[in-house]
Amino acid sequence: MLKKFVPALALALPLAFVLPAHAETLSVAATPVPHAELVEFVKPDLAKEGVDLDIKVFTDYVQPNLQVADKQIDANFFQHQPYLDSFNKEHDTKLVSVGAVHVEPFGAYSQKIKDIKDLKDGALVAIPNDPSNGARALLLLQKQGLIKLKDPSNILATARDVSENPKHLEFRELEAATLPRILPDVDLALINTNYALEAGLNPIKDALFIEDKNSPYANLVVTRADRKDDPAIKKLVAALQSDKVRDFILKQYKGAIVPAF
Repeated sequence: MLKKFVPALALALPLAFVLPAHAETLSVAATPVPHAELVEFVKPDLAKEGVDLDIKVFTDYVQPNLQVADKQIDANFFQHQPYLDSFNKEHDTKLVSVGAVHVEPFGAYSQKIKDIKDLKDGALVAIPNDPSNGARALLLLQKQGLIKLKDPSNILATARDVSENPKHLEFRELEAATLPRILPDVDLALINTNYALEAGLNPIKDALFIEDKNSPYANLVVTRADRKDDPAIKKLVAALQSDKVRDFILKQYKGAIVPAF
């Protein structure tokens, strides 16, 4: 690296004014909407604090965690605590949450009916195939009175745990990212809000029913256990939990996502 010439006059100035601190690069994995949008929003402010964000956009829920665990990426922003707990258990990883940012109310969508009362007997219902989001979908269906689960509080319930199914619903478990694309092929799909937004769906207007603002599924900034006290990561969390971001969320997403701080 070439050294820059420093005029003699500059050397006479206090050191803090002569050599500003070099920016630290922090790599962050995020799904496109709204996570990457929120990280892009705070990027200029973090640059002023000496943190240069390198944003890696992913469209799945597995690689962002694997790459953080493998030290290829410093942190990620896309998941809630039940999913993180399930992932750590399944993959023997030690990823930790360092801050909650927002809640994406989980919703049910259909291109075949306009009211959930019109859901036919034997309807085909698509839900995410990962344990935490699949259970989240089933719990939401239970809240609507469409099914009953053996354990109503089981956050890892699967379709096999349905104890009462008066409408004889048929469940198809698919990767969460694919659910918006298969809407024409099913009667109902339970879709994560980030994927709904990417597909041009408005959760407030288009969902037949949706979680309320008291959902426990807040989206988190996640890193490895040995990085949880890293100053750059703490700056990222502080930026994402700022009043500026709160105002941006409320204005930009109009209730489709809500602040969790």
